[in-house]
Amino acid sequence: MMKIFALVLIGFTFAASQVFAGQVVVRKSSEPFDAFAVRDQVAKDHQWREALRMQQQIQILQALPLGCLPVVKPYHYYRCNGLSYRPYQHKNQELFIQIDPPQTEE
Repeated sequence: MMKIFALVLIGFTFAASQVFAGQVVVRKSSEPFDAFAVRDQVAKDHQWREALRMQQQIQILQALPLGCLPVVKPYHYYRCNGLSYRPYQHKNQELFIQIDPPQTEE
């Protein structure tokens, strides 16, 4: 009985580890494949996404886009090109952070 339990436990552990293994690509051995080029491309893509994310945060925090309209209800915020920004003070400087559009009472 203990052996069966141990085998079942090992099977569940192996199955769970396969769930988190990530994407698996199967190729024919006759097809040329450069694993290092794939690794480098994945790293470049990741760096690009991180740079875009950081750039977006900096722009949001530094200044509002042109043409923003101030709104006072239900609280003070700015509406700019379909996006909403709320002001806050940090080290005696007014900065802005993107928020979800507030729900208006109707």
